[in-house]
Amino acid sequence: MRRAVLFWSVPIVFLALGLSAVYSKTDEQQFVLERRQMVQEQIQARGVKDPRVLKAMEKVLRHRFVPESLQEMAYRDGPLPIGEGQTISQPYIVALMTELAEIKEGEKVLEVGTGSGYQAVVLAELTPKVCTIEILPILAERAKVVLDSLGYSQVKIRVGDGYLGWPEEAPFDAILVTAAPDRSKKMSGGVADWVFAMDESPVVARTRLTL
Repeated sequence: MRRAVLFWSVPIVFLALGLSAVYSKTDEQQFVLERRQMVQEQIQARGVKDPRVLKAMEKVLRHRFVPESLQEMAYRDGPLPIGEGQTISQPYIVALMTELAEIKEGEKVLEVGTGSGYQAVVLAELTPKVCTIEILPILAERAKVVLDSLGYSQVKIRVGDGYLGWPEEAPFDAILVTAAPDRSKKMSGGVADWVFAMDESPVVARTRLTL
């Protein structure tokens, strides 16, 4: 059964955007501790149980997806701005959406709304077949730089309107929509079941959605 997860969020030069790939050993050790704490206190404590999702959330370097000036806040319990009026979602919401999608190894996943690329990388820890669409070219370009630098070049990124789907890659086993789900009924492509999560108090439903 194909699935999709929708969540209401309002999520070129790499260094010009204030991102940096240079960290000291002490910094990285601190980030490891903060990720572990994030998973335990923000994610597990709220009921996310899938061990694969928890492992992915503890592994993925969230601080690499935010501006350098905000990296010390990367593992805090909330969204952060990433430029262009968009945000990187709260860690718990990323974990919850991923768990609700029930992704199995080898399944093909579509994310609508790439943003920073963080959600796509979490998905890529669960399956090698991840496609993501971003309507803002500058965010798509930045996400590609980050993903490639972290070794996730297998993730396919497309600049375009997610509501048009990605017919060349369809069908998808799971779909995550992280922007403006009020327009979801206008999506086109292949059929999928979806789970709708809104704000920090998800409402779970199942229906038929074309994408």
